[in-house]
Parts: sequence; C-alpha cells; structure tokens
Amino acid sequence: MTSTPSGSGGITRSRLGSGIEVVTERMSQLRSVAVGFWVGTGARDEADAESGASHFLEHLLFKGTARRSALEVAAAVESVGGSMNAFTTHEYTAFYVRVPDDHLALALDVLSDVVWSPALRPDELEAERQVILEEIRMRDDTPDDLVHELLAEGLFPGHRLGRPVIGTPESIRAMSRDQVRALHDVHYRPANVVVAAAGNLSHDAVAEVVERLAPEPSGGRPRRDLDPGVGPEPWVLRRQPTEQVHLALGLRALRHDDPDRFALSVLNQALGGGMSSRLFQEVRERRGLAYSVYSYRASYLETGALVLYAGTAPERASETVEVLHGELDRLVAAGGLPQVEIDDAKGNLRGSLALSLETSTSRMHRLGRAVLVEDRARTLDELAAEIDAVTADDVARVVDRVLRDAPRCLAAVGPVDDDLAAPRAA
Repeated sequence: MTSTPSGSGGITRSRLGSGIEVVTERMSQLRSVAVGFWVGTGARDEADAESGASHFLEHLLFKGTARRSALEVAAAVESVGGSMNAFTTHEYTAFYVRVPDDHLALALDVLSDVVWSPALRPDELEAERQVILEEIRMRDDTPDDLVHELLAEGLFPGHRLGRPVIGTPESIRAMSRDQVRALHDVHYRPANVVVAAAGNLSHDAVAEVVERLAPEPSGGRPRRDLDPGVGPEPWVLRRQPTEQVHLALGLRALRHDDPDRFALSVLNQALGGGMSSRLFQEVRERRGLAYSVYSYRASYLETGALVLYAGTAPERASETVEVLHGELDRLVAAGGLPQVEIDDAKGNLRGSLALSLETSTSRMHRLGRAVLVEDRARTLDELAAEIDAVTADDVARVVDRVLRDAPRCLAAVGPVDDDLAAPRAA
C-alpha cells in the first residue's frame, strides 16, 4: 500500500493491493466518521433490456448478505446511532454510512459485507421489484421530477444518458436475478471501487480494514463506450392533469473534466443559482410567473447539460418559455456577463462550497466522486482558487462554446397546449 498526501487539507490517498482506491480526509474536531463505497458503474453501463439494473442492484444490496439479514444490516448501523443510504446515477453508484468515530470498523465491516457479498435471495428480489415499481409510480406523480427525466430523454435521444436511472415498468418487471447477479459480478470488483471516508479517523486504519475485507483482485475497470449520440430533439411533452405546467429547457454543455467547467459554474450561478440570479429576478420577482425557478449544470464523461426550470400556471406557460429562451438569448447577445455579476457569482460559489463541507458526510461525498470521476481530490482551498481564477474572458468563451448556436430542448409536463412546442420566431 502506498499512501500519498494530497494538498495541505489532510487528504490522503492509497492504492491497495486489491486494486481499491482509498481516499480519506481527517477532521479531528469531529466525533463522527462517514464512509462511502463508490462503484464506477451506473445506468449508462446497462444493456437496453436491463434498464434500471444498477438501481435495482443498489436496492438489493441492503436486503441482506450471507452473514446478515436485511434487518441485521440496518440494526448493526442504527444500534450505534448511525445512518446509511445509497444512490445510483448514470455513471456511478454509492453506498455510505455515518457513525460515531469509535464505530468506524463496524461501518467498514457492514459496507464491505453489503458491497462484496450480497445474497440476492429470490424472495427479496421479488419484494424489492414491487418497491421499485412503486418508486416509478411516485416519480410519475411528481411532475417537477419527471420533467427532468423527459428533458434527458430529449437531450440525449436513443443514448443511455437519456434513459431513466430507475428503469421502466417493463424493464423492472422483466428483470431476472441472473441479470442482476451478472451486473454485480462484472462491475463490483475492487479496481472499480473507491472507498472514501472523512471525519475523526486514521487513513492507515481505514485502509487496513478495507484491504482485509476486500475480495481477491479480478481485473480492471470494465470498458465504457463513449458516444455523444445524435443531436437533441426540439421538445418532449407529457400531457397530464396537473395544476401547473412544469418546464425544463436544456442544451448540451461541458464534460466533467473540461477546463471551462468552473467558468460554466460561474455562468450558471449568475443565470439561475439563487435569489439574486437573472432567472429568479425576471421570472419570479418582476413577472410573478413562477414560485420555483432555477438553473443547474450536469456533467458526464463525454458531454454535459445546462438546464433551466420553472413551474407555472398553464395559461402562462408560453410566456414563461419565452422568458427562459430570452435569458439565454440575452447572454449570447452580450457575449458574457458584466464583471459585477461574475464577482457576485464567484463569491456565492466560494461561500456555498465552504458551508456545504462542514459535515463528515459532505466531505466524504466530495472525495468519493472526485477520485472516482476525476481521479483527483482537491482541497477546499484548491477549489476556491479554481473559482477565483475565472475571468470575464473565460465566461465569454463558455457562452460562445455552450450557448451560441446550440440546439435547445424543451420538456414540459402538465396540461400542455400544442402551441407550446411551436417553433420560435427567428
């Protein structure tokens, strides 16, 4: 095992003999520790007929192991005051536990047991199948969530990034135990896992337990096909009887390691990142079109997305769509942002970053994703420096790269009129 300090913020990394990467951040002022197993597989790694398998497997890993029943898994963590959870994305799956610092070994034991040795018992699979079908129904009853999945479908048509992480009712009903087991066998291998931990801990102690409980090495990371696919569709509509029309306007943006991603974060913050943003001021404060309005950016291995959202009354949906387009057009026409907005956005990002990293869980999440996706764990000071370094020229370049002449996709859920998807006037 080789341990490598990373920066000056107490971050240490090791590549273990098993192939697992371990990254920790010591926070000696705390009395908690958060540990996560980050697996480099997600919805984009599934065959078309297996849509939702990664998320299905995430559920099943908490249903029991050869050593523990589902109740025993939960009780082991909760009996010491801890908590555990998991989530699946298009590109990775994470399982994590937070416990008092004197129960670190227990957290590592439970997570190792869950990740490496799931039982995948047939009766538990059938029970969880019904749970996931209910989760899909809940998503369909939550239009402000559903609209973002529809937008992904329109931004990445026919591409795995456009499929819902949760799967479809048809794929979940047809999912077999063999399919789920095969996904685990291929992707849940040591070289495809990053173990991240933050809190009052010793890096060497974490690494020792992780390595002792790890399975034998079994090859490197599975290969991924990186294909941006065809261009976006102009619109995707879902008509259903809701009180509001939920709107998401998106365009493709920057991949996760693009050098301009920090400038895009500054642009996004000014556009729709808070109450002082352009979208909030124009859509909510000046026009009263929406209660909820914001923008965000997403990034993947080969591409990304910039998304604007608003929920509004059906009779005001067309006006709201035009305002969303108009804010993008205004950025393109100006070729960037004035310095005062850039400075305000940078200050907000720096401050929000500092406030968001005050717990062991948030630090663990930052480390796990950074090492798994970017193969680099920046300290808070390093991240703040990247934000500080963004200039007006950088923002102008991002506007030109991302916004200018880029096809836009509109997704809408609700009592939608046909004219909402009509082509915009040139």
